[in-house]
Amino acid sequence: MSVKPKDLVGIIVGGGPAPGINGVISAATIEAINEGKQVIGIKGGFKALYDGEKNCAVPLTIDIVSRIHNQGGSILRTSRDFPDKAKERFATLMATLKHLGIKYLVSIGGDGTLFMSNWIEKEARGSFSVVHVPKTIDNDVPLPGGQTTFGYQTARHWGVKIVQNIMEDAKTTGRWYFISTMGRNAGFLALGIAKAAGATVTVIGEELRDTQNPLQKAADILTGSIIKRLSMRRDHGVAVLAEGISGLSTVEEMSQYDQCGLDETGRMRLSDIQLGRVLKNFVTKNLNELGIKITIVDKVIGYELRAADPIPYDVEYTRDLGYGAVRYLLKGGTGSMIVFDQGYLKPIPFVELFDQTGKVKVRTVDITSESFEVARKYMIRLDKDDFEGDNLRKIAQLTNLTAKEFEKRFSYLV
Repeated sequence: MSVKPKDLVGIIVGGGPAPGINGVISAATIEAINEGKQVIGIKGGFKALYDGEKNCAVPLTIDIVSRIHNQGGSILRTSRDFPDKAKERFATLMATLKHLGIKYLVSIGGDGTLFMSNWIEKEARGSFSVVHVPKTIDNDVPLPGGQTTFGYQTARHWGVKIVQNIMEDAKTTGRWYFISTMGRNAGFLALGIAKAAGATVTVIGEELRDTQNPLQKAADILTGSIIKRLSMRRDHGVAVLAEGISGLSTVEEMSQYDQCGLDETGRMRLSDIQLGRVLKNFVTKNLNELGIKITIVDKVIGYELRAADPIPYDVEYTRDLGYGAVRYLLKGGTGSMIVFDQGYLKPIPFVELFDQTGKVKVRTVDITSESFEVARKYMIRLDKDDFEGDNLRKIAQLTNLTAKEFEKRFSYLV
C-alpha cells in the first residue's frame, strides 16, 4: 500500500519514565500500521523539537515494536526540558513537526506533556491532530471512575517488595526506617505502597496542606508513632513518606534543611531533597528532648520504580490505551486525552482538563474517603484514645514528660 505524507503518525514521550510506555508505543504503532499508516517515533521528547532536530524521528515498524510491551523504559527516550523563552522557541517546535510531515500526533506523558499537547493542538489549527495518553506513577491525573494512570500499579508493586524487605530488616536490627517515595502533588504512591506492604505509618502531603509548619507536624506524627510503638514493646518500624511534603514549604525554607534547587520547569526539584533525612533530624531532636534513643535510617525509593518492567496489569492497560489513541485519531478526533472507562474508550477534551487559571487539574488523595480511613486505621499513630486515662499514662511514662505535658505537646495531632 502506498503511503502519503498525510498518513504519517508520530509518537512522542515527555516527562519522567513510567512502566508501560513501551506498551503504548507498541500498540499504537501496530494499530496504525494495520490501518495503512506510517509511524515515526520522536526521540528525545519535546527537547528535540525545540532544538529543531530534523533527524530526531525514527521509523517504527511492527518488527521493532512487537516485543517491547513487556519492557520498562522508553525506546524513544524522554525529556522534561522546558527551555528558556519557550514561547519564542515554540515556533521552532511547530516548524520541526511540520517538517517531519506528521498528520497525527500521539503524546505520552503527565501534566507537563498534556500542557504541551494542548498548546501544540491549538497552534496546529487543524493541520494535524493530537491525542494524549496519560502516564505517571504519581497517579495524580483525574481519570474517571478512580482509574489509575498507567505505570502506577507497577511502581506500587515493586515499591511494596522493597518496603517489605526493609520491614524485615527493621525488625531484625531493631531500628526505624523513614522511606520517601515520589509524588509531587499527590500521596497515592506512598499510601498505596504502605497500605499494601503493611508499613507502620504513612504521612502524605494532603494531611498537611492547611498546616502552618508542615515539616514540624510530620515530624511530630512520626515521633508519636515511635513512642506508641515503644508502648507496645516494639522498638522498630517503617514510615513511608510522600515527597510532596517537601513541596509544601518554600525553596527558602527547605534550603535551611537540605540542598534545594529548581528543575527545568522552575519548580522545586523534590528529588534533590532527602525528605527522610530532613525528618529524621527533626524526629531525632524531638526524641532526644523526650529522653528517647532510637536509630533511624532514611532511604529514598523512586528511580528504582520508574523504568521497571510493567506488571501484566499495565501491559494490558497500555495496549488498550495505545490502540484507543490511534482509533480516536483515525476517526477524526483531536484535542483530547484518551482513557478507558468500564472497558470503553473515552476521549476527554483538553479543555476539561485545565482549571480556570490555565493549569492542568490534579487529582489528590481524598483524606475524607473510606479508602483513606482504612489506611489510617491500620497505621500506628497517636489517636484520641491515647490521650485518655491509662493509655495516656502508659505512653507518657516512656518520656520525660508528665501525662499532662505529653497531652499538651502532642494532642493537636488528633
